[in-house]
Amino acid sequence: MAVTIKSPHEIALMRESCRLLAIVHDEIGKMIRPGVSTYELDKKAYEMIKDFGCTPNFLHLYGYPATICASVNEVVVHGIPSKEKILQEGDIVGIDMGLIYKGYHSDAARTHGVGEISRADRQLIDVTKQSFFEGMKFARAGNHLYDISAAVQQYAESFGYGVVRDMVGHGIGTRLHEDPEVPNFKPRGKGIRLQPGMTLAVEPMINQGTWEVEILEDDWTCVTLDGKKSAHYENTILITEGEPEILTLYRDGREV
Repeated sequence: MAVTIKSPHEIALMRESCRLLAIVHDEIGKMIRPGVSTYELDKKAYEMIKDFGCTPNFLHLYGYPATICASVNEVVVHGIPSKEKILQEGDIVGIDMGLIYKGYHSDAARTHGVGEISRADRQLIDVTKQSFFEGMKFARAGNHLYDISAAVQQYAESFGYGVVRDMVGHGIGTRLHEDPEVPNFKPRGKGIRLQPGMTLAVEPMINQGTWEVEILEDDWTCVTLDGKKSAHYENTILITEGEPEILTLYRDGREV
């Protein structure tokens, strides 16, 4: 496993890549309402990323056909945007995307409610996000990678939710997917020891029911096996000597 340690120069480039992505996420979030197609969200994200002089890193990666993943309700991840997929009152939609700035990748995901959503769906979104921050309590130099994983799993499962096993987070840098894999559940062992300069994309994917998923015939769309809803929350982070730096949040800590 070749885990890269970023230099101060590389970290500066990743900070800017992540700062720009946070802006795009913020704008896409403002567009989400009943009657909007996921194609419209994808088109706006593409235009903003290109206007920044950056490249959408999901587009054409492994053959993926869009700038964003727009995953509605029972879709866990990798929902392909389309003109036919119109957001409805009460839906939840996970938006996952990233960009490349001067050769350096960023990656983040947010799950939004569409109009008025149920209390149960709001709790799912909130717990998924908080599970990420529970993991961040252990994301510091000297700890082990799976300390993060265990904290995410323990928090989400305490609400009776299923923690997806088939999809995991990852290292990130000059490639979108670098070593190490970052599970949202505790595997055997401890995982690598965290070091300052590591950059990771930590991304809990949490289901209202079973953790089990299946892939649809398009070879991309990942759905819950029982048809219950799923939420996704992700940030690109930097391991430091102290608290982790969450690069895809605004500098004042405000969420997007």
